Amino acid sequence: MSQTGAIWLVIVCALLAANLPFINQRVLAFGPAVSPRKALWVHLLELMFWYGVVGALGYLLERRAGQNAPQGWEFYVVTASLFLTLAFPGFVYRYLAKRTSA
Repeated sequence: MSQTGAIWLVIVCALLAANLPFINQRVLAFGPAVSPRKALWVHLLELMFWYGVVGALGYLLERRAGQNAPQGWEFYVVTASLFLTLAFPGFVYRYLAKRTSA
C-alpha cells in the first residue's frame, strides 16, 4: 500500500470510528445493546476508545512505512481535535436532530 493510500485509510477509518458511538446503541458497536439510550458519558468513553484504535492503526501503518517519528503532546491535541470534529455529524444525529414520531 502506498503512503497516500495509508493516509486515506486512516482518515476514512477515523471518520467511521468517530461516528460509530453515536449511530448505534451497542457498547463499542459489538457488545450488548443498551436500552433505551446510552448516556453521553458512555458515548465519550467509546469515542476515546475508538480514538486509540485509529491512533494504533495509524502508528502501525507508519511503522510499516519505516518512518516512525516521535510525537509530542501537540500531535495528540491536534489529532484529538480532528477526531472530535469528525464526530460532529454523529453527535448532531444523536442529540440535535429533531425526530418526529410516525
